Amino acid sequence: MEPITVYSAAWCPDCRRVKTSLKERGVAFQEVKIDKDGEGEEIILRANKGKRKIPTLKVRERYFACSPFNAQKLAAELKIPLNR
Repeated sequence: MEPITVYSAAWCPDCRRVKTSLKERGVAFQEVKIDKDGEGEEIILRANKGKRKIPTLKVRERYFACSPFNAQKLAAELKIPLNR
């Protein structure tokens, strides 16, 4: 699978859900905490047309927000099985 980056914040429940879902499916990812990384915050603002939507994921050179958390959308976007 292609490298995945999850842009998140410690206070975000949807971010925790996305990370848990990825871990449960054995999907490796790198995390960027936007509340501690100003550059990461700028990236998600650009990717989401000025909106601070987290979690935002980067797969290859494509970004998508998973807020509110939607397990079906996440699985479809990453082309992984919903249930494992």
